[in-house]
Amino acid sequence: MNRKTFLRQLGGAGALTLLPITSIIASSQSKTTNQNKGKEKVIISGAGKELSIFGNKQLHKLVGKDTDDQFFEWTDYLQPGAGIPPHVHTKEDEVFRVTKGSIAFMIGDKTTILKAGDIALAPKNIPHSWKVIGDQEAQMNVTVFPAGMEFMFEELNALPPGKPDFEKVAAISATYGIRFV
Repeated sequence: MNRKTFLRQLGGAGALTLLPITSIIASSQSKTTNQNKGKEKVIISGAGKELSIFGNKQLHKLVGKDTDDQFFEWTDYLQPGAGIPPHVHTKEDEVFRVTKGSIAFMIGDKTTILKAGDIALAPKNIPHSWKVIGDQEAQMNVTVFPAGMEFMFEELNALPPGKPDFEKVAAISATYGIRFV
């Protein structure tokens, strides 16, 4: 039975009862489309906003304004020996995806050497640190949930080049709920 025949058999009242349903469906679909309008984004490999964090290149790929503050993602390009001392995030969970080199990760009381393809999760309120090991550069993609840390990196990027002043770094980090332990 085709649509015309079906509607004719329903009669006028039956056909009218179908109209509000189709209107609701169409309205719902247009709202979904409008909510996501302008949110699409494609980032080509090697692209992103470039910062220098203590002499290491960092590319910001997706920031809070791209993700409704759900998450922030960046890529770190790290020199041998680069790392961060043990610290705790009080606001966000952090996911590390090593794509090149070897990085020693300490999460809680366990240290693991991660290589390309390995992933680590550092939940908020759990001490963690990492350090590039060996004489090769390393690279990793990092995602934090929720977003907000991108603003901390903007402040760290603005510090003078050279050896970082740990007290300044700790003070900036503390304003974003990150403390060194």
